[in-house]
Amino acid sequence: MTSRVSGFVVTLEKDLREDDAQEIANAISLLRGVTLVSPVESDPLAEQVTTARVRQQVVTALLSVFDEGKKP
Repeated sequence: MTSRVSGFVVTLEKDLREDDAQEIANAISLLRGVTLVSPVESDPLAEQVTTARVRQQVVTALLSVFDEGKKP
C-alpha cells in the first residue's frame, strides 16, 4: 500500500509584496485538486533565528569534517 499525500508546502525564493504573492496564489489555486492556498506572512525575527541555527549547524558539520581529516 502506498502513502497518501494531503498537501504541499511551497517556499518562495524571496519575500514578495502581498499583491505579487496573490498572483502566485491565484495560479496555484488553478491547479487541479488544490482546495486552499493561504499565505504565510514573513516574520523577520523568526527568519533571523532560523538562519542563525542553520549557520551554526553548517559550521559544526564543517568543523567535524576538518577534525576527522587531521586524524592519522
